[in-house]
Amino acid sequence: MRYARNLECSAVSTPEETTVAQKPELDRVDRALLQALSTNARASGAALAAEVGVAESTVSLRLRRLQTLGTVRGYRVDVDLASLGVSLQALIAIRLVKHDRSEIDAFRQAVPHLPGVIGVFHMAGAEDYLIHVAARDAEELREFVLNYLTGHPAVAHTETNLIFEHADGDGWNKLVG
Repeated sequence: MRYARNLECSAVSTPEETTVAQKPELDRVDRALLQALSTNARASGAALAAEVGVAESTVSLRLRRLQTLGTVRGYRVDVDLASLGVSLQALIAIRLVKHDRSEIDAFRQAVPHLPGVIGVFHMAGAEDYLIHVAARDAEELREFVLNYLTGHPAVAHTETNLIFEHADGDGWNKLVG
């Protein structure tokens, strides 16, 4: 029975074929694997199998399927920036001058590659973008804003907010459970 179930799971669509209206169906095993990986993305297939309660071959098939579907997009390292001397982080809200498609595209493509950028969020509301940046100190953060943002032709306004503390959330698993 378990073998037949694995065969059913191996027939997948590509991420390009999966639309917003056509979300992949995840069962208890898929959700348990995602939860286990969110706790330890370096867990071995054997450890995942033991935690989820399935065969290691099932874990392998399911992970391959989740990657093919685009549900699992990668495995990342969590770097302690403060241990590297980069102890200041900020969220910078950005309002664009105009909402011309070419300006937005150029800005969106350039910003993720600027020094210190951790994340970029395109938003609806009063601000157009929220950029998560890291810097060694306040002077380096100031220079980032002056050199890369306020002088950018697409940027009308910036507002910098310092981050005192950050905690990763795990509430996503309650939405898919």
